[in-house]
Amino acid sequence: MTKTTKKCIKLSFYTSLFLLLSSHATSDQLHDQEQAVLLKLKQHWQNPPSLNHWNSSNSSHCIWPEIACSTDGSSVTGLSLQNMSINGTVPPFICDLKNLTTLDLSDNYMTSNEFPRALYKCSNLQYLDLSQNYFAGTVPDDIHLMAQLRLLNLGANSFSGNIPASIGQLTELRTLQLFQVPFNGSFPPEIGKLSNLERLELAWMTRITTTLPSEFTRLKKLKYLWVAGSNLVGEIPDTIGEMAALEHLDLSRNNLSGKIPSSLFMPKNLSKVFLYKNKLSGEIPRVVEALNIDVVDLSENNLTGTIPDDFGRLTKLSGLSLFLNQLSGKIPDSISRLPGLIILRLFDNNLSGTLSPDFGRYSMLKEFQVSSNRLTGQLPQHLGENRRLVGVVAFNNDLSGELPQSLENCNNLIIVNVHNNRFSGNVPSGLWTLFNLSVLMLNNNSFTGELPERVSWNLSRLEISHNKFSGKIPAGVSSWKNLVHFEASNNLLNGTIPQELTALPLLITLFLDQNRLSGSLPSDFLSWKSLDMLNLSQNAISGEIPEAFGSLPGLTVLDLSENQLFGEIPRELGLLKLNSLNLSSNHLTGRIPSELENDAYASSFLNNPHLCAYRPSLNIAKCNSKPQNSSKISSKLLAWIIVLPAAFLGLVASLLVIRINRKRKHVLDLSTWNLTSFQRLNFTKSDILSGLTENNVIGCGGSGKVYRVAINPSPDFVAVKKIWNSKKLEQKLEKEFLAEVKILSLIRHSNIVKLLCCISTDNSKLLVYEYLENRSLDLWLHRKSAASTVSGSVHNDVLDWPKRMKIAVGAAQGLSYMHHDCSPPIVHRDLKSSNILLDSEFNAKIADFGLAKMMIKQGESGTMSAVVGSFGYMAPEYAHTIRLNEKIDVYSFGVILLELATGRKASDGDEHTSLVQWAWRQIQESKPIVDALDEEVKELCYLDEMYRVFQLGIICTGTLPSTRPSMKEVLKILLRRSQPLVFGEKNISEYDASPLFKNSKSERVLENNDATLASIV
Repeated sequence: MTKTTKKCIKLSFYTSLFLLLSSHATSDQLHDQEQAVLLKLKQHWQNPPSLNHWNSSNSSHCIWPEIACSTDGSSVTGLSLQNMSINGTVPPFICDLKNLTTLDLSDNYMTSNEFPRALYKCSNLQYLDLSQNYFAGTVPDDIHLMAQLRLLNLGANSFSGNIPASIGQLTELRTLQLFQVPFNGSFPPEIGKLSNLERLELAWMTRITTTLPSEFTRLKKLKYLWVAGSNLVGEIPDTIGEMAALEHLDLSRNNLSGKIPSSLFMPKNLSKVFLYKNKLSGEIPRVVEALNIDVVDLSENNLTGTIPDDFGRLTKLSGLSLFLNQLSGKIPDSISRLPGLIILRLFDNNLSGTLSPDFGRYSMLKEFQVSSNRLTGQLPQHLGENRRLVGVVAFNNDLSGELPQSLENCNNLIIVNVHNNRFSGNVPSGLWTLFNLSVLMLNNNSFTGELPERVSWNLSRLEISHNKFSGKIPAGVSSWKNLVHFEASNNLLNGTIPQELTALPLLITLFLDQNRLSGSLPSDFLSWKSLDMLNLSQNAISGEIPEAFGSLPGLTVLDLSENQLFGEIPRELGLLKLNSLNLSSNHLTGRIPSELENDAYASSFLNNPHLCAYRPSLNIAKCNSKPQNSSKISSKLLAWIIVLPAAFLGLVASLLVIRINRKRKHVLDLSTWNLTSFQRLNFTKSDILSGLTENNVIGCGGSGKVYRVAINPSPDFVAVKKIWNSKKLEQKLEKEFLAEVKILSLIRHSNIVKLLCCISTDNSKLLVYEYLENRSLDLWLHRKSAASTVSGSVHNDVLDWPKRMKIAVGAAQGLSYMHHDCSPPIVHRDLKSSNILLDSEFNAKIADFGLAKMMIKQGESGTMSAVVGSFGYMAPEYAHTIRLNEKIDVYSFGVILLELATGRKASDGDEHTSLVQWAWRQIQESKPIVDALDEEVKELCYLDEMYRVFQLGIICTGTLPSTRPSMKEVLKILLRRSQPLVFGEKNISEYDASPLFKNSKSERVLENNDATLASIV
């Protein structure tokens, strides 16, 4: 080896060593630089507790669970910061992490008035998830500059404007998620150019009205398409079957019309199809290639024709929902033999023929709903053979025979409703006592047998009217403690009405008319505090009417007609507030109590020959003598009685005219009124002041009246809250006025009532709001004659469950905005159902901020000088410590959720408790929650959703503020649960594969509280 060679080798060695040392130095330097960036991020986000472990004392940031590093540990490649309670913005220096490919900031409290364009500098970014935050503004047209993106998730934010067409240039995208964002315009067809796209989510965009672009069907690699609830119109593209990779298709809750394309079931891997709640027509297409289908939901459309026999080939089918269509013909027998079938919903069609005897024999069937068709024959005998059944709903058909004996073994059974058929025979004895059975509706059939001594502990509704049940009402009826509705009209029941029947504390409705009951009425009704309707007519009941009826304060309907009752009508009966009374065709005697001498009861006493009254309009004999307290009145005294009141009324009228003229003169003196506007106005001071008449009063509160004032020449209205000062309340009302003006003039949100302007003078102040046609929630919820009191309303006065759920979500959105998006946060302090106003579409808006206070500093609690609120809604710590934070609003909102679920008032738990105390007692005493739910809206398809709202109300009204979720978490739970659930199982017709709120903090809150509630029970 020459010297030259040795020298070269030596030089090469030192060069390599230098490069190696330099590499290590560079690597260490990069490590330190990136750790500095991470710590700077932590500081920028105000050191959230979830990142306390980020500190320089750790040997390497690559061991932090939120950080992903390259395989050699040299650089940061990923940040996974979902659900970390991070506030603030996305800083530009985040892209100093040069090799960052993954950034997940989802499910936080991040805010910005624009898309974080600073991320453009993250040149290697492939995975960007900003979902479930509070980003606003528009998505920039040059977003295509983020050319490496493979996943973009902007869902559940407040972005506005149009979806930029340039998204179609992000050719590397595999996943695009834009769900629940208030975009305008339409879906850009350029999305159809994303040839690598596998998942597309454009659901719940309520401000968009568009067709489904045919260009989307060019997405040959697309597996998951979710466009539910986004106002889609027009027809489904005929080429949708060409999306060869499609597995999950959800176009539900839109306004799609026309026929379902014949190619729909062509994609071989298609497993879930959701097209429910549209306006689709024509026949259901045949299944061509998609034999792996798991769920088909085409319900609530206008589909005609028959159910295709091909569905019997779908061996993996677990859920088939075709209800509320116009389908006809026989239910294919092959469907009954599908091994995976769990849920069958075919109700409200024109289906005919007999049911296959194999239903329930080969699968773990849970729901069997075939009501309101033209079915004949028997219910399948094997229906409950696998013991998984939770609901049998087959009413309004022409079914006959006996109920299947296999139902006796279904311990999970909650509801059996087979009314309006031709069933006969005895009810299977084991069916009565199934533990979970809550609803048993057998009316309008030909069932026979006697009533059992024992029924299910959970039974709340028993309807057996118009059958052939016989025998006595058993003494064991006293054990039916949770019974709320008992209807047994037109049967063959005999014997007396047992005293034990009056021991049912929850009973609201009792119909025993048209039977063969005899003997006297029970003398003690002390446990019937909830009884609302009692019908014992057309029996052979004798004896006197008990005075104990006066102890039934809730009774509104009483029918004792066509019996053999005798004696006088007890005066206590006149103390009841009865809407309907019928005592006709008995043997009653004596004078009718004066309280009942009312034209409303004109036909209530007919065919009682020995009854009399002083009022001739009652159509019975007139009593011979006048009341004992009456005496002759001299003509002179009569003259004074007439003249004096007339003179007094004349004097009062004169004074009123003078006062009105003075007041009118003062009001119309416009120069004394100052107007401060917060919006663009289409009215003047004169328009408002001239409308402040008594005829326009729509409400009164503690601080003044509220008027509905017409704005001319437009037919619009505004609501005007008028606050008059008085010496006693001057300072208090001034504070309320200033607080409401200050808050409402600053905030802007679709679920918070809009303050248009304020008009003030020295002794009077006016707040002018947008007018909401459907007024307040309590008017509708608590039946204050809502249909008649809401001006111009055409709605029925029963607020159905979908509207209630919509209101709950809307109010939660407004309250979440106040708590989490306002700086400083706002606490309402007096949230209640009367302060939730409803527009013509039943969108909820929070109102009446006269008691609201801005927090001094986020995260700190304020102290109020006085406790102000409404009974039933006040959090316990607020009443005792007058410490103020946003958790008092969460408590109040929980009360409103309980009101929505139960229909009860906040102050109406029972005789001595509030609604919250009553609801918690349902849990603590292991009472079935289903019995606490509002009977007026309780339907099978909403049962589990109502249960969840009740449960969330319980969680929000926890005694300790720390156990209550935040309003942001409450809102997410409501959105997560806003789709129908059935009997604790997720409705398989929903988007169960969607990542919406997946693994989010809100879902874990509900799960954890589920466990808590379960442990209480």
